[in-house]
Amino acid sequence: MTMGIKSWLQQAARTLKLAVKPGREELWLSIKISLLGIGAVGLIGFVIKLLSYAIGGAASPAATATP
Repeated sequence: MTMGIKSWLQQAARTLKLAVKPGREELWLSIKISLLGIGAVGLIGFVIKLLSYAIGGAASPAATATP
């Protein structure tokens, strides 16, 4: 078991030595792609919610709530 952990730590150290910080352009590209993905998931959720209200109509919980 110890050899497995030791081997894993050596591989992790080797990987970290090879890792390079991204440049400004690459970082901004990653941020833009991430924001686009988050926006797409949010938009899909919003459309699904609108469709559920349209299909559910008066049976939706918001429409049946009493004041």
